[in-house]
Amino acid sequence: MTTPASSPRQRWLVPVVVVVLSVTVGGGLLARELYRRPDQPAGDTSAPVTVPQSATGSQPTGADIVGMTPDAQSHPRADEVRKVLETYFSAINTQQYSRWMTVVTTERVAQQPLGTWKDGIKTTKDSDAVVYRIERGSGTSLRVLVGFRSRQAVEDAPAWFPEPCIQWRLVLPMVIEKSALKIAAVDNGPPPEHQKC
Repeated sequence: MTTPASSPRQRWLVPVVVVVLSVTVGGGLLARELYRRPDQPAGDTSAPVTVPQSATGSQPTGADIVGMTPDAQSHPRADEVRKVLETYFSAINTQQYSRWMTVVTTERVAQQPLGTWKDGIKTTKDSDAVVYRIERGSGTSLRVLVGFRSRQAVEDAPAWFPEPCIQWRLVLPMVIEKSALKIAAVDNGPPPEHQKC
């Protein structure tokens, strides 16, 4: 008994499927290598690493110390980012507008003049800040993923989340302005990630 000859379409089906699968697997492996994070030490990589303040400048208090994950600490500008954030949080906690202005852009200062700024932070105490990641943005800008705890009177909390303690997690844009790294204005999009603490 003879078997009928297979059609040309069936003869090409198996080789085409093999080639498509091979290209897909190869592309996946290549993408994994291109986008993988740098090797990190074994253990809990989410634990913050606190870097001591240099001898120059004022020492931050315990609430103002900014921790960093190993991933963030490995960035070449990590120390500069940490110092900017420590000054930022310290200025908020001590209500020193002039100090706050030294680490934010002129655009941000224009958006928050003294009266508006003081009204927004009158009972605020920020603490437990941790930088999770620092990424390069466009040009010389940076995008800094930071989490922190904010305590305030309920009436001073955001109207859409009236809580006395809020754990924030957001991306702060940083740019070079007048030869210094500064925190830029945050985009007016949806509110940053937040939860009750």
